[in-house]
Amino acid sequence: MLSDAAIDWVIDAYTNGRVAEEQMSALLMAIFLRGMTPAEIVRWTAAMITSGERFDFTDLRRDGRPLALVDKHSTGGVGDKITIPLLPVVMACGGAVPQASGRGLGHTGGTLDKLESIPGFSAELSKDRIRQQLRDVGAAIFAAGELAPADRKIYALRDITSTVDSLPLIASSIMSKKLAEGARALVLDVKVGRGAFLKTEPESRELARTMVELGNANGVPTRALLTDMNRPLGRAVGNAVEVAESLEVLSGGGPDDVVALTLALATEMVDAAGIDGVDPADTLRDGSAMDRFRALVAAQGGDLSQPLPVGSARETVTAPRDGVMGDIDAMGVAMAAWRLGAGRAQPGEPVQFGAGVRIHRRPGEPVSAGETLFSLYTDTPDRFSAALAELDGAWAVGESAPADPPLLIDRVG
Repeated sequence: MLSDAAIDWVIDAYTNGRVAEEQMSALLMAIFLRGMTPAEIVRWTAAMITSGERFDFTDLRRDGRPLALVDKHSTGGVGDKITIPLLPVVMACGGAVPQASGRGLGHTGGTLDKLESIPGFSAELSKDRIRQQLRDVGAAIFAAGELAPADRKIYALRDITSTVDSLPLIASSIMSKKLAEGARALVLDVKVGRGAFLKTEPESRELARTMVELGNANGVPTRALLTDMNRPLGRAVGNAVEVAESLEVLSGGGPDDVVALTLALATEMVDAAGIDGVDPADTLRDGSAMDRFRALVAAQGGDLSQPLPVGSARETVTAPRDGVMGDIDAMGVAMAAWRLGAGRAQPGEPVQFGAGVRIHRRPGEPVSAGETLFSLYTDTPDRFSAALAELDGAWAVGESAPADPPLLIDRVG
């Protein structure tokens, strides 16, 4: 078992260049193969938090009262644009959200990529700017920057040593950044299924339990929802296309599953923040959530009066016959969007803001022969063949509606 002192030393020494890549690789492989005890995971996470700055916003007040600081994190899915409508709903309920977000890698989209598709929007915020926005606007969405710098360096090494798929390292990676960002309560959305990072419910449940325990051990009350990710969320997968769908939700419309998950997480966040007497659904009906989103985007330089980008080239997939739309494989759609340019293969690569997939018929909906089922967008038409190959086999038209699994599987914590 690693002692507290050993963990503190190795995280600090590796972050500051006093431990060689080869030595750290050996330790990561040992953790990958043998796991960690709960106490080791707690200390490893705390050491990664200590490697950088831990924000403290407890002194901030609005109307003479401390801010109700609460945040949410998703383990990543397909069409998972929930942060975009969720934050303004919580803001409109009286919460304040310090949201450290990331950019996408592989099949999973990044919240910052989506929001940066809004003309002028910037997530590069100083600490003073974050504080000002939390007080005056009610939220700030920012790049993690120097939060838990040990995690950034360790994750890069995990990637090249094939030790990414280690539950203790996954949990500590996520929670080190979330616990450093200054929220007083945290709600997790842990995905389960084909389009999730972890495919099985037992794996996802164990990750949720571990992260909830890490949050609580670090003085941040934490709870998690296990949610289905076998199908894409909503009808849009990409960057700007997901922002457009989020605007539909904030306008009181949008796909039922996106609305349901937004409100389920908002209810958890509002309760965790200690806010009483509000119904998150009211903020979508009365327009107050949309008002808060406009204020947030404007504060970060975004201009919602400008059109969102759309790929200059379009390809469609049509129904081969009459029938009912069958299941849609989330991973197939995600890989198609990635092939179109909506995602990246390596950190730092550019993405196409206008690339993505629109889903015109959801599972269980009737279809007619020849009608459009999917629209694919990109600025580079030579990407269509690879994207269509990914989509092939990810959907079917049948005679009857497929089973409709519950979106909300369970609650942990």
